[in-house]
Amino acid sequence: MGDGLLAAVTRRADRAAQWAAIALGFSIPLSVALDNVLLLVVLACWLASGDWRAKWEAVRGSRVVHASLALFGLLAIGTFYGEPYPGDARFYLGKYLDLLFIPVFVFVLREAAVRRRALYALAASLTLVLAMSYLIRAGLVPPLPGVRGNSHYPVFLKHSLTHNLMMALGAFLFVQFALEAATRQRRLLWGTLASAAVINVTFMVRGLTGFIVLGLLALYLGYARRGWKGLGWTAGAAVAAMLVLALLPGPFQERIAQTQREYAEWQPGRSGMESSVGARLDFYRNSLAILSEHPLAGTGTGGFAKAYADRVRGTDGYVTSNPHSDYLLLAIQVGLAGFFALLYLYWTQWRLAPRLPAPLDRQLARGLVLMMAAGGLFNSLLLDHTEGLLYAWLTGLLFAGLQSRHDT
Repeated sequence: MGDGLLAAVTRRADRAAQWAAIALGFSIPLSVALDNVLLLVVLACWLASGDWRAKWEAVRGSRVVHASLALFGLLAIGTFYGEPYPGDARFYLGKYLDLLFIPVFVFVLREAAVRRRALYALAASLTLVLAMSYLIRAGLVPPLPGVRGNSHYPVFLKHSLTHNLMMALGAFLFVQFALEAATRQRRLLWGTLASAAVINVTFMVRGLTGFIVLGLLALYLGYARRGWKGLGWTAGAAVAAMLVLALLPGPFQERIAQTQREYAEWQPGRSGMESSVGARLDFYRNSLAILSEHPLAGTGTGGFAKAYADRVRGTDGYVTSNPHSDYLLLAIQVGLAGFFALLYLYWTQWRLAPRLPAPLDRQLARGLVLMMAAGGLFNSLLLDHTEGLLYAWLTGLLFAGLQSRHDT
């Protein structure tokens, strides 16, 4: 009787963890607070669900899990050395906790039906964000608590960088749903949503990173569908689209003009945050100088802020706690090993993606890598809540679908 009751409890805990993980797909584009509640539910129910042998097998048999844990392990070791500001080591390590949830999601989302529901939950949430952006642009949404945008800045609950990255990935996901749709009506629905997301990124919300990621995803889609010929056609279409966007008044033209102006006005060491390009160039220049002084062990986890402040002390340079690059931030904290650990994680996902069971999973897995690898050049995406959690959730979801017991 006791064994039967325990089995029933563990089954219900496992099912609750699955539903909480599905709900995360809807929550991530919308609410940080709800994300945190759902993460606690997933973790608590994962712990209560037992079956530790299967959980160990899920960890032992996944190279993606190994790579993510190795990266987090380097950051954990980095908390034992360096001279960060008080509390920074714990704070920055906490920002990377999403990496520890990848093995949890790999186990919780192991069933194909659960993974499909989770992807539909994400698609529903992205559709809501997209619709709200259009309504805000039309002036149909009154000022509400939490809503960031207005008719000139039509974002919903996230800032423009996060919004555009989500819409670029959403366009890619909607296209994948359209390609696998069994009926004409569904293809039309998903195709319309994909087109609306592309227009949202290119014409409505400013953000150079979103443009770049959208272009890369389009190029990859062409290659995935038709090989080098498809890549050529897509590249030609992308160049033509960029020329049109550069000539038409809108966010793309404004962002290109602003980038050119800020680059021309940049003076090393004298750029404040009013110049996005100038500030980033200063961040990169000073960060590379710090890295050259600490190439092997880095400054310790959380040590970037103090190291950067020491670097620019006595100059007109702007003090920052974030170099706006995942690669630089990891390299400066834990040395070049952190830089290569991140590359290895992305490379492992890219290499194993073709082994996933469904075409949608294969394409989405590589699209996720492109988004993070390219976006991380100019932003610390893993440090941001929404981008970091979306990456960990989708990584766990997609690579839970490997057909073999081991992905070696």
